[in-house]
Amino acid sequence: MSIRTRFFILAWVSAAVVGAPAVAQTAAAGASSCPAILQYQFPRLQDESPQNLCQYAGKVVLIVNTASYCGFTSQYKGLESLFAEYGARGLVVLGFPSNDFGKQEPGSSKEIADFCVNTYGVKFPMFSKTVVTGPRRTALYTALDHATGATPQWNFHKYLIDRSGKVVANFASNIEPQSPKMIVALERALQ
Repeated sequence: MSIRTRFFILAWVSAAVVGAPAVAQTAAAGASSCPAILQYQFPRLQDESPQNLCQYAGKVVLIVNTASYCGFTSQYKGLESLFAEYGARGLVVLGFPSNDFGKQEPGSSKEIADFCVNTYGVKFPMFSKTVVTGPRRTALYTALDHATGATPQWNFHKYLIDRSGKVVANFASNIEPQSPKMIVALERALQ
């Protein structure tokens, strides 16, 4: 092997070794820029493709457990309205259909997606059916419970997460998306 070839190999290995910490640091910085409360992955409702919630890091996030056959189902309209009105300012609404309460979400992902779009024009992100209460609940809902001390008691319980990833409020099912209480909390989180 020529001296020139050895020099290039040595230079390449040195660059790789010196650059490795920078690559690891960049990967760690990417992971650390995603708050713990968003470090979960769920299948998208429409096509079951995996979605990492870290894509919403830096936004104000409103997480809602939903159901198609509930007395609060009309809240889809208010949730979509919030998403349309505040989306440009950084709000994202995330819907998690759940069959946990009264078996009010019995449909398949396709049936739920069709219902949401055709009945309420839902455009905010929705995920596959999720367990939100009890011993089999998802880790996300366990984390939301730990952060607030509040577990959903029914469909359309809402959790508000600020841009830093802190859960700043939660709202029982009977609190409408357009209620003054919700709007004040949203405005505060969006500032």
